[in-house]
Amino acid sequence: MNKDPKQAQQEWEKAVEKATHRFPERKDPFQTSSDIEVERLYTPENKDEKYVEKLGFPGQYPYTRGIQPTMYRSRFWTMRQYAGFGSAKETNERFRYLLDQGQTGLSVAFDLPTQIGYDSDDPMSEGEVGKVGVAIDTLKDMEDLLDKIPLDQVSTSMTINAPASVLLCMYIAVGEKQGVSKEALTGTIQNDILKEYIARGTYIFPPKPSMRLITNIFEYCQEYVPKFNTISISGYHIREAGSTAVQEVAFTLANGMAYVDAALNSGLEVDQFAPRLAFFFNAHNNFFEEVAKFRVARRLWAKIMKERYGAENPKSWKLRFHTQTGGSTLTAQQPDNNIVRVTLQALSAVLGGTQSLHTNSRDEALALPTEESARIALRTQQIIAHESGVADTVDPLAGSYYVESLTDQMEEEVEKYLHKIEELGGAVQAVEEGYMQREIHQAAYETQKNIENEEEIVVGLNQFQVDEEVNPDLLKVDEELESSQIKSLQNVKEERNQIHVKQALSELEEAARHTNENLIPFILNAVKAYASVGEICNVLRKEFGEYVG
Repeated sequence: MNKDPKQAQQEWEKAVEKATHRFPERKDPFQTSSDIEVERLYTPENKDEKYVEKLGFPGQYPYTRGIQPTMYRSRFWTMRQYAGFGSAKETNERFRYLLDQGQTGLSVAFDLPTQIGYDSDDPMSEGEVGKVGVAIDTLKDMEDLLDKIPLDQVSTSMTINAPASVLLCMYIAVGEKQGVSKEALTGTIQNDILKEYIARGTYIFPPKPSMRLITNIFEYCQEYVPKFNTISISGYHIREAGSTAVQEVAFTLANGMAYVDAALNSGLEVDQFAPRLAFFFNAHNNFFEEVAKFRVARRLWAKIMKERYGAENPKSWKLRFHTQTGGSTLTAQQPDNNIVRVTLQALSAVLGGTQSLHTNSRDEALALPTEESARIALRTQQIIAHESGVADTVDPLAGSYYVESLTDQMEEEVEKYLHKIEELGGAVQAVEEGYMQREIHQAAYETQKNIENEEEIVVGLNQFQVDEEVNPDLLKVDEELESSQIKSLQNVKEERNQIHVKQALSELEEAARHTNENLIPFILNAVKAYASVGEICNVLRKEFGEYVG
């Protein structure tokens, strides 16, 4: 039954009153530089049932116009800059620097060995320790990473997938050492293994046991860590692998449905876990397409959760998402051009209604960002927030003939993909058959061909080049880091209680092999005994096997 437009507006006004009582708006009134008042929301003069059905009011189903009734008029999005390199102590210094510069949330990048469950002293880790993120081997490293950062005041996002259960347990353990209860911890773990099989490759275990670990996290956090987002279903890496914007949304939502199905099959009720699902999208250069993409994702997910899964809690319908600007769009040539690209991409994310945002640094096509580059990237967000005026009214692009038409057309194309994936038996089956991978590879090939033919212009790359460029100062990870990290790990292993470690790992092995028990308490016990990431993952490798793509 369609909602009456007048009733919908009244419900929105009540929601605004409730929201602003809790979070007062930043200004009263909002005005342009010419003292023209900016209204909270702009709508068509004659709102009909079609308007309410397809757009509605912000904070109301289907959330096309945003998931909060006042969006950024009360609070800006979380400025969550992704950082991590070298040792835990070095990364802690960068985190504290960014917090001092006005960042409002942490986002942790882990090195490749950590991402695939190897310790720094493993032969598989040679040459990769601390290179693309921070090296975390034991709880001691996590303690150093979060030193003097109050976990009851700062939310933390961790880009970790296959060993997500281990790193989450380390985070919980550090919180306990700080005197912060599990119930008070806030943040997100990525925990999205399907996109690893599709686009990224940092998987460990086969799909079935990987889904067991994911649903174990859902169950455990629902009871003990209720404010933590248990998964960040990622379209970012799908887009980085070469997908189109439509494919990014379609494959991400299909993966989301696979996680919902797995949780339901484990015995959870949809409204128990769905409010803690979160998403992670890319922001690329085609400005209006990106804005429309975010609106489509929100509208379709609301429809899926309400109509397909019968979720009754409105929080289960809301697609909450983090955005990162497009790493694959950055060029090594004329790197200062990347500041402009990132600004446009960040603006599209804000106008698309993101909940948190990372802006890439200008030098990331060349190396990890320097402190100066990281500051410019953060300042980009702050200038959009405080100087542009785009956050002063909700969804300012709504009603644009182009944006609304593009949103509808993209929605139709996304639904075609979702129907195809359902015909194949769902996302897991589509991954196993290589369907999504083939679609992404074809899209990436077409894009590369267009760039090489100059049908698609990349400024500074295939046109508007300069003859000679000066290499900027780049951040270099100390080559001695690997040996010092290994020495630190060896010290921890020598000083810990070996009996406790052996017992904790044995209990984890037994639970993984012979029971259907939730594995998170066993992993948490092993972490607290200072068992390493590699030791814990090796126990699970032994029981679950390894996935070979």
